[in-house]
Amino acid sequence: MASQIQANAQKKNAEYASNFKEGHLALPPAKKYAVVTCMDARIDPAAAYGINLGDAHVIRNAGGNARDALRSLVISEQLLGTNEILLIKHTGCGMLTFKNEDAHSVVAKNLGAAGQQELSGLDFQPFPDLDKAVEDDVKYLKASKAIPDSITVSGWVYDVETGKLKLLV
Repeated sequence: MASQIQANAQKKNAEYASNFKEGHLALPPAKKYAVVTCMDARIDPAAAYGINLGDAHVIRNAGGNARDALRSLVISEQLLGTNEILLIKHTGCGMLTFKNEDAHSVVAKNLGAAGQQELSGLDFQPFPDLDKAVEDDVKYLKASKAIPDSITVSGWVYDVETGKLKLLV
């Protein structure tokens, strides 16, 4: 039996599919760029960053983390022709609220020894300073041998309270 969330997803998808007219879009993104941003539910990347269907790759993970996104970025660039990266973190991010030890403690409490063992040594990659985290991730991407020098990389901060986007680096 489907959960309420699953049933709603099926219903909403049926409504979406009944009017879907974008099946002709090409596989590579039309505007040749990728966005790395947070998985935070308060962010709608298409609306907030002006991305139409088919324009860009949007890679989402906890904190809009460059290291977690690297595999997807390499595929985006090397196999699908993107040539620019917008790294966008945001105000009020959950990654600002804890340290690795805190996360490991919660995992141990909630998942027990098996969960703790599987995630032993995992860096949850929290950050205490938003602007510095943006700068560090941009530096990481620019220094990475997997990201060619020809790729433009910029770092941004999105304000979840105002909806405004600010170029940082």
